Amino acid sequence: MRAPAAAKINLGLVVGPARSDGKHELLTLYQRVGLADRISLEPADSLRVDGFDGETLVRRALEALAAHAGVEPRWQVRIEKRIPVAAGLGGGSSDAATALRLASDTLPEHPSPEVLHELAAAVGADVPFFLGDGPQLGSGDGTTLEPVELPQDFWVLLVLPRDAAKQSTADVYAAFDRRNGSHGWDERRAAFLGALEYVRRPRDLAALPPNDLASSPLADELRGHGAFRADVSGAGPIVYGLFHHEARAKAAQGLLARAGRTWLTAPAWYG
Repeated sequence: MRAPAAAKINLGLVVGPARSDGKHELLTLYQRVGLADRISLEPADSLRVDGFDGETLVRRALEALAAHAGVEPRWQVRIEKRIPVAAGLGGGSSDAATALRLASDTLPEHPSPEVLHELAAAVGADVPFFLGDGPQLGSGDGTTLEPVELPQDFWVLLVLPRDAAKQSTADVYAAFDRRNGSHGWDERRAAFLGALEYVRRPRDLAALPPNDLASSPLADELRGHGAFRADVSGAGPIVYGLFHHEARAKAAQGLLARAGRTWLTAPAWYG
């Protein structure tokens, strides 16, 4: 059994105060893109995850699934990595969700979508998004999801800054708290939802608020090269630029190759 595990970008990320469980309130717009890992899964004598040293999310997801089903976790998973690691694209979360879906299909009794969502949410906040199709609005800690109709006819240029050091998500949120980033949460959340209501064409995405957790001068460069929206995805460090036309996106890719690794892709509905 094989399936793609697509990356995501956050088309806006507004963050609020810490909750009683230690997580933060947030509002984000999840969008898959065509850059994807490949996941293969087959029955085995024990749980084994190959292809990427240090992978833990896939293992945790499959152990949780087996415990729920009352079976031993007897699957072999192979990951072909194409999504850069710890870049803000949700590669590990997508791998975990994809493995979860594939493994659930091998069980005599398939778990309900609600059960899979619960298992995925226990693994990581981004994981449930990858169980469904299409763009989704994430709220709460990011695991409360609502399908959203968005234009999909644009190009996405991803830039991973050269020598970028990924901070841990915990460190990024700690820095957010130190600068009192949650101030004005209710107003910023309302502004996000208000802007989202008027999104009809790709260019309307430019009105969504910027990422509260991270910023990058590369976003300004991308806009200077023709992107109608540019921002950091998730906790970073990867930066995306949205373009109306492939030729303009390719030209920007060539100009920004000096800044780091680049990928030119497009929105993806599933995978």
